[in-house]
Amino acid sequence: MELASYADFAVRLVNTEEPQRGTDALTTVDAVRGLFGTPSRAAQLADEADLPRLRAVRTRLRGVFEAAAAGEEVRAVDLLNSLMVEYPVSPVVSGHDYLDENGRPDWHLHLADNAPTAAANYTAVACMGLAIHLTELGVDRLGICQAAPCRNSYLDTSTNRSRRYCSDRCATRANVAAYRARKREEAQRAALAPQS
Repeated sequence: MELASYADFAVRLVNTEEPQRGTDALTTVDAVRGLFGTPSRAAQLADEADLPRLRAVRTRLRGVFEAAAAGEEVRAVDLLNSLMVEYPVSPVVSGHDYLDENGRPDWHLHLADNAPTAAANYTAVACMGLAIHLTELGVDRLGICQAAPCRNSYLDTSTNRSRRYCSDRCATRANVAAYRARKREEAQRAALAPQS
């Protein structure tokens, strides 16, 4: 089981809000269920009470990404550790629904099936995935998009640790804006240059 892939849960939750634009996609129980990706027992537990819980966790997870992006490694780790203490994983081995070619269960690990709420389950899984990603690849692999006004979080999985944007769309937008700014500056310099 690739536990680091659960770090995407943290990214998905943080990116449900765009604070610079004043948008929040985490407004319905269906939005909570959608965070899980695939239908699950935890997603079925989702109710209205999970909305404020997950919004509070989202704010704290954003703090982890922002601290990491600012080079404040110890702060990022402390913030993540506080979440993991509050939302511990409770791993269980399961074989439900999956049978191998001999009809035996295909055993696999679930991280937080005993959590009492959808928010607790989601948070435990997201934090555990983020912790594994952070410890395997480094704190500097957690980032906040540098394309204004976007402030989405991302996981840098590039080989040279060079990712600066949450998506190709933001990278393209930032590159086009930089190109246009250079062209304006060149035009201004040319206009101010003495004519011979």
